[in-house]
Amino acid sequence: QVRLAESGGGLVQSGGSLRLSCVASESLYSLRLVEWYRQAPGKQRELVASVTRSGSPHYEASVKGRFTISRDTVKDTVYLQMDSLKPEDTAVYYCNALPVGTTQHTSWGQGTQVTVAS
Repeated sequence: QVRLAESGGGLVQSGGSLRLSCVASESLYSLRLVEWYRQAPGKQRELVASVTRSGSPHYEASVKGRFTISRDTVKDTVYLQMDSLKPEDTAVYYCNALPVGTTQHTSWGQGTQVTVAS
């Protein structure tokens, strides 16, 4: 089974930037879809952004224009560049994927904590 590992979180001031990384144990071409989610304390996990195998991105309204999802197929890594961060972006961020040829998503990893101070 494909495993994903998130990293890059930290503490940043409001208006700052962070870049999260999601490294896959297999080629990104084996993944139909890679998604970034986040879960804030006391809230449900929510989708933030996704990118398809062909590279097409999708963003939720709350992050559109501030976050950018990208891929490096040589490093088998999906990035989430987060700019103009707001305190409400504070959450644990997770990546998840849907492999080609299956309807079952990958298991959740430990995530990476993003804290935006006001």
